[in-house]
Amino acid sequence: MRVSIEPLINQARERFALQDYYGAIHLLQEIVESGRSFADCHHLLGLCYALLGQSQRALEHFGRALTLNPRYIEAHIHRGILLNDLGRTDEATEAFRDAAAHNVPQESGFPAHVAANLANHHALLATAYAEAGALQHAIEEYRRAVDLGPNFADIRYRLARALLEAGDVLSARDELERVVRDRPNFVDALASLGLARYLSGDVTGAQQVWRECLLARPKNARVEAYLAMLERSSE
Repeated sequence: MRVSIEPLINQARERFALQDYYGAIHLLQEIVESGRSFADCHHLLGLCYALLGQSQRALEHFGRALTLNPRYIEAHIHRGILLNDLGRTDEATEAFRDAAAHNVPQESGFPAHVAANLANHHALLATAYAEAGALQHAIEEYRRAVDLGPNFADIRYRLARALLEAGDVLSARDELERVVRDRPNFVDALASLGLARYLSGDVTGAQQVWRECLLARPKNARVEAYLAMLERSSE
């Protein structure tokens, strides 16, 4: 059984707030090595490395955060600051320009960086509700977060997992279909999509998705168990 990454992320943020940057890096690397890292994870790693004077590693992680979420305003800004400190002023100017280009009002009516910040706060509140067993409250908060950050695949994935746990299989499937469309290499989302398809009666679709998962991540015990379950049920 795979452990939730939420406690690790929260612990990493606490370590960062206490200026224990090495401690935060240790926790964040554990998430990265599990293949479940998100833009926030890489952004925080970038900040830790920047504050430890490891500029190249910091730039690498800011770059990964922006690959996962090109509208990540803070990642553009922090990358620009670091590039400017390194004397790479042309690249810094471009980074600040990219940040400004994305900092426009969204459908929510908030500038992008404000909407992103609010989305993350709603997601944290949703996680707290989920851990307390209040699934419906968690789903409501995740939906608010997704409305504010529609391109945040990690938050949409967490919404889908909460919907699955609540038994709303069709809604979970819709959310997961979008996550996988936006992030085709998001293996955990693929595995969950297979489960949603199976539970909604689409056995063939589930099998197809789980086989894709094994191509992307061989020896995935969770997915192998799902496929074994299908084989037993077809006998």
